[in-house]
Amino acid sequence: MKRRDFLLSTGALALTASSYSNILGANDRVRVALVGAGRRGRWMFKEMLHGNRVEPIVFCDVWDEQIKRTQEYTEVDKVETTFDLDDVLSNPKVDAVVLATPDHLHMDYAIRILEAGKHLLLEKPVTLHYKEGVPLKKAVMESNVVCQTGTQQRSSSMFQRVKEEFFGGSNVLGDIIFARAVWSNFGWQRRSLKQQPMPKNFQWETFLGNSPKMEYSWPRYDGWRHYKEYGTGILSDLLTHWGDVAQWMMDDAHPMNATTTGGIYHLKDGRTNPDTVNTILQYQGGWNFTFECSILPVKNQHDSVLFHGTKGKLEVFRAGYIFTPHEGSQVVFENKENLTRAHMKNFLDGIVLGKKVSAPIQVGLDAVKPSHLAAASYWSGKRMKFNGGQTDIIEA
Repeated sequence: MKRRDFLLSTGALALTASSYSNILGANDRVRVALVGAGRRGRWMFKEMLHGNRVEPIVFCDVWDEQIKRTQEYTEVDKVETTFDLDDVLSNPKVDAVVLATPDHLHMDYAIRILEAGKHLLLEKPVTLHYKEGVPLKKAVMESNVVCQTGTQQRSSSMFQRVKEEFFGGSNVLGDIIFARAVWSNFGWQRRSLKQQPMPKNFQWETFLGNSPKMEYSWPRYDGWRHYKEYGTGILSDLLTHWGDVAQWMMDDAHPMNATTTGGIYHLKDGRTNPDTVNTILQYQGGWNFTFECSILPVKNQHDSVLFHGTKGKLEVFRAGYIFTPHEGSQVVFENKENLTRAHMKNFLDGIVLGKKVSAPIQVGLDAVKPSHLAAASYWSGKRMKFNGGQTDIIEA
């Protein structure tokens, strides 16, 4: 079957002449570029290679050492390499792009990829600033390509089953009053980095993108999650995941307001993002969601979301769940599924088979709402909310 002969059976995408050339047949390998070849990018790409459904075309990054590390990790050496996103976008061989750059580059890069007619897997958080959501969603809607966002729990069969069995009208948990999420001991953000000479073949200005211009700083590159100009640290890396799970299970992606407290209590090395936070979010459906996190080596039995209901409690984590009813025996389930691999498969199924992706752009935008509110509260020191039109974040 030829690439141009396969039509998406669901009719979910209104195809234009520009997007028609991107349609793949069921037996075609998807030709993929990786933009952002750091730790997360290379991990995602290696899982995408599982099953021999992908042909690697280009690796793109601001530093050639990251590309070399990705080539070694993925065992892909015969691939084009570049510092420049334009080389990816102008390459007619590229069907799809995995975008895993630092957060501050997401919106600009994603819109350019979509406008070039490339399918897009956009790592979370999809936006660094709340107002970036409107132009990003517009670009997705006008692109007629597949866009998957990076909350991989959405592609997990276990999480899908939990949604159906515990939140699908069964009332097993009764009325849910609280959801509490914990996730600490984030070693990669705990690193204290020192200035070092700029490496050869490193593109500092490309890394800065549209962020404020400043002199080269190695800690700001290698530890970009430490600095609010490039990400919101644990509030985006971790709250986005568990906030998405809580909202999905509760059928409520409408946080009304948030209060966050925390600070740089221990890692006083020049970073600006907090090393420890507590956030409370109030939801439209009448429930509270709390998030507790520290970069420091605080050990939880499980990094999880715990739902407290009037008939029992349910703790959900990536490796399983524990259901403890008020009456009856406890149920413990172990999950051995590779969530990232399942998410990559779901993205490829969307491109090749026309299946609905599990985390389309609206899911990605909803997932980051709690993080945006929490960060706004942290930086203002006040309780914050969305305005009436949901166009801005203001003091509550």
